[in-house]
Amino acid sequence: MADSISGHRNIVILGSAYPLRGGGIATYNERLARAFQDNGDTVKIITFSLQYPSFLFPGSTQYSTEAPPADLDIEVLVNSINPINWIKVGHKIKKLRPDLLIMRYWIPFMAPCLGTIARRVRKNKHTKIISIVDNIIPHENRPGDKLLSGYFVNSVDGFITMSHNVLNDLSLFDKTKPRRYCPHPLYDNFGDIEKKSGARQKLSLDPKFKYLLFFGFIRDYKGLDLLIEAMADERLKGSEIKLLVAGEFYADSKPYFDLIKKHGLNEQIIMSNDFIPDGKVAQYFNAADLVVQPYKDATQSGVTQVAYHFEKPMITTNVGGLSEMVPDGKVGYVVEPKVGEIADAIVKFFKLDNEQEFIENIKIEKKKYSWNKMLEAIGIVAGEV
Repeated sequence: MADSISGHRNIVILGSAYPLRGGGIATYNERLARAFQDNGDTVKIITFSLQYPSFLFPGSTQYSTEAPPADLDIEVLVNSINPINWIKVGHKIKKLRPDLLIMRYWIPFMAPCLGTIARRVRKNKHTKIISIVDNIIPHENRPGDKLLSGYFVNSVDGFITMSHNVLNDLSLFDKTKPRRYCPHPLYDNFGDIEKKSGARQKLSLDPKFKYLLFFGFIRDYKGLDLLIEAMADERLKGSEIKLLVAGEFYADSKPYFDLIKKHGLNEQIIMSNDFIPDGKVAQYFNAADLVVQPYKDATQSGVTQVAYHFEKPMITTNVGGLSEMVPDGKVGYVVEPKVGEIADAIVKFFKLDNEQEFIENIKIEKKKYSWNKMLEAIGIVAGEV
C-alpha cells in the first residue's frame, strides 16, 4: 500500500453487492471493500433492495443463491425507482458522515437515484463523493441518456475511470472536477490456478480437444456472433479446437443458436448458458487454452482481469479500452472486430504454439493491476495525497 494513503477512514460504497448476484459490478464492489479493509479502513456497502424493475432485467434472477460474505458489512437499502427512498438513503448516509462515499456509475438509468442520493449526502459538508465510472456513454444509447448522465456528474466530487476512452468521454459533461485513470484491478477472488485436465474433468469436457472460452453475460455488443462465424472458418471447422460459451443470455438467444445450426457447429460449440456462480468461475478459466473477447464495443472488461489471474492468453478486439490491457503479441492478440481477423488470430495462436511464452509474459504483466493502485487513485482524486 502506498505510504501516502492512510487507513482508519470510514468509507461507504454504494452499488451492487450481495444478495444481488455476482457479475462484474457486484464482484468488483465486494473486492474493493476488502481492499479498503486490508488498508485499515472501516467499510460499509449499501446495496439495492431493487436494482432493476423486472421488465428491464434480461436475466433469470437478480439474486444470488450463494452464502453471504461473512467478512463484509452489507446493508440492503436502495430502491432504484423510488424517489422517496433516495431521499431517505441520502439522509442516512449524510448522518453517517463517511469520509468517502464511493459510487459506481454504469448506466444512465441509475442517474436519478444516485444523483439524488449524492446531493443529499453533500449537505453534510464532510463526505467526499467519488464515482468509479464504468461507462458515461452507454453501449446501447437511448433518448435522454446525456441529460441523465449530466445530472449524475454534477452531483459528485471526482471520478475514477478504468479506460482512457471513458476518461475522455467525461469531458463532454465536466472539464474541471478531479479525475484519474486507473486500470481495472485483478480479479483474484475466484479461486486458484489448477491444471487444465482437472478443470476439464469437472466440466465433463473431452481432454483431447483444445478449448476457447467466451465468458460472461451475452449481450449483442459483445460479438459472440462474430466468434461463432469465425469458428465456421474452414481452418477451424472440424478441427480439434472447440468453443466453450459460458454465460447467461442478456439478449435474444435465437439468432446465436440459428447461427450455430446454419454452420453445422453443434458439436464444436458448447453452450453453457446458466448463470455461472462465483464458485464455478475457476473451472471454466482453468479449462481453457485461450480466452476470446470479440467485442464490437467496449470500455473495459472484467473478463480480462479474470483471465490475467488464471494466466490465460487472450484474443481481444481493438475497441474501447480493451487493447490497453492486452499488449498485442505479448499476452495475446488484438484484432479488429471482424470474423476473418478473429479466425486468423485463433489459428495463429495454436499454429505458433504461443501459449507458454504468453503465460510467462502474463505473470509479469498482471503485477500492474493491484487493488492498492486503485485505492491510491481514489485517494488522489479525493485530495488525500
